[in-house]
Amino acid sequence: QVQLQESGPGLVKPSQTLSLTCTVSGGSITTTYYTWNWIRQPPGKGLEWMVHISYDGTIYYSPSLKSRTSISRDTSKNQFSLQLSAVTPEDTAVYYCSRGVGIKVVTPEGMDYWGKGTLVTVSS
Repeated sequence: QVQLQESGPGLVKPSQTLSLTCTVSGGSITTTYYTWNWIRQPPGKGLEWMVHISYDGTIYYSPSLKSRTSISRDTSKNQFSLQLSAVTPEDTAVYYCSRGVGIKVVTPEGMDYWGKGTLVTVSS
């Protein structure tokens, strides 16, 4: 059973960088052919896929967020991390990490395991 757990600050000031880490247990982030994803859900809105890093380190970004988003991984710790720069209150959301099945999957429907999510509020 794969488990994912998000961690990071719950409050970020406008213009700063949001940083979250996902710790994976029960499976390796280098296992073929999974992807490791960040997805968010603003209050009252739908899920938005943001970025993934594949088992081989390949990265794919949502075009709408590419200029502000980065993702990295630490295979020794079985973790991957999200950075979102220049945040505004519109970036307030519950942020989820998840596992995708297949390297071309970029929608929430393509995930088979999810973390519980963590609320990040952008406010001064």
